[in-house]
Amino acid sequence: MSYENWLTYLKSAEKNSMLSGKTRKVFYKFPDGNQMAEEYSMDTGVVQKRAWRKCKQLMGEPEWEVELGEDTRQLGSAGEKNDIRNDDGSFMVKVCNNEPILSKRITKKNVEWRIRNLPYPLEVYNVQADAEKRAIVVRTTNKKYYKVIPVPDLDRCGISPSQENIMVHHQYNTLIITYKKPEILCEMEAQVLLLLKDVETETDMEELLQGLLKK
Repeated sequence: MSYENWLTYLKSAEKNSMLSGKTRKVFYKFPDGNQMAEEYSMDTGVVQKRAWRKCKQLMGEPEWEVELGEDTRQLGSAGEKNDIRNDDGSFMVKVCNNEPILSKRITKKNVEWRIRNLPYPLEVYNVQADAEKRAIVVRTTNKKYYKVIPVPDLDRCGISPSQENIMVHHQYNTLIITYKKPEILCEMEAQVLLLLKDVETETDMEELLQGLLKK
């Protein structure tokens, strides 16, 4: 069980950092062509958003894939269908917001997933840690929903999810899955913050100027 490979990968990246309000934004460019963007709360030091852009393929620019935080492409009013395009307008998909929407957030002590638009009562859900899949698997007894939720945070530590760390709640048509962080994950996050301390951070000058003009 070790997160050394993850730290080594982060160290290998070209890193840029910017302070915007109470958020620190960090952008990584890795030697293998992958890119990662993160946002950290300056108040808590907890990462709030993480997204990946995989190595560019032969055709076109790959989209950002959201690992942590809200994927705004999924959001909208219930029943509404949203058009989504790439920056060049070349591609469009439809997202129906009656469909279950999965989002993830991290706190100091937990990893939390929320699955919206699931109206069934709590007893309908079966949430299991699957060591073979290295994931959390969500099923419903009425066979209306099935989801395999990867846990890359644990993968980076070299461990599988444990059933005893899972808590499940349901309210307002939302299934809330809370996973208590093991000690090794907290250690890894602390080491990442130490690594980022050495990255020079710029200030978002446009935002700073706007703030001064308002005074």
